[in-house]
Amino acid sequence: MTSADRGAPVAAGARGDGAADDEVTSTVSRAFDVIASLSQLTRDGQGASATDVARALGRERSHVSRTLAALADQDVVARDAGRRYRLSWAWYTAAEDLVDRRLRLEGLSALDDLAALTGEAVFLGVLRGDTTVTIVESVPAVSRMIGTWVGRAYPAFCSDAGQAVLWDASDEEVRAIFAATAFDSEGPRAPRSVDDFLARLHAARERGYTIVDEEAEVGLYSVAAPVWDFRGEVVAAVQVVGERAALQPRTSALADACLLAASALSARLGHGIR
Repeated sequence: MTSADRGAPVAAGARGDGAADDEVTSTVSRAFDVIASLSQLTRDGQGASATDVARALGRERSHVSRTLAALADQDVVARDAGRRYRLSWAWYTAAEDLVDRRLRLEGLSALDDLAALTGEAVFLGVLRGDTTVTIVESVPAVSRMIGTWVGRAYPAFCSDAGQAVLWDASDEEVRAIFAATAFDSEGPRAPRSVDDFLARLHAARERGYTIVDEEAEVGLYSVAAPVWDFRGEVVAAVQVVGERAALQPRTSALADACLLAASALSARLGHGIR
């Protein structure tokens, strides 16, 4: 197909898809913010009114009321006779779906900004069993990285995102995750046991971000930071990845950029909403 063949129809379709994506993003964002606020307002077991939620979010009551009504229709929130709301039994399942959708919708924008700022390949990874999986990536044209990592699993004990996605896990949880893991890696600096991994994780928490230095393979270096959701749980990690020789001297600046991106994405997931 020539460039002429790809003309107007593709452009028109792209505009239509963009408008649809914007509407989906807006709808998911409104639902997310309302659920996050409601979870905070009802921690004492009492329900919250649409007015309470609207005041907490600084939004119009009518808009919040419509969102709450839609969430009630989906059994995500429950409404009592006094028209006060609280999270229903189905809220956790819905929250998981909303987190995943918003991570993908908002993640690319956050990563594009980070890639433009750093000039490096950046990724968003999540934990799956004892592996991490990239769900979103942004690789600038100047990067020497070839191919895509989206959908590919990598052992969490030595992956760029491994320490960051386990940031809030207890030592017992980490040991359970790696109970059947063979600590074999081509990286010369990879952890060789769960105790080794835990020592690095503890050091990263003290530092404020993770450094993975030739743990996955020779010459590969990364910094990463955890992404939190509205429940106060780590759900992903933002990573800047590249050649050790290029990244290591810039560790501090890259870490600052990574932390800002992770914080911005966390805010979009409702973290810190009161």
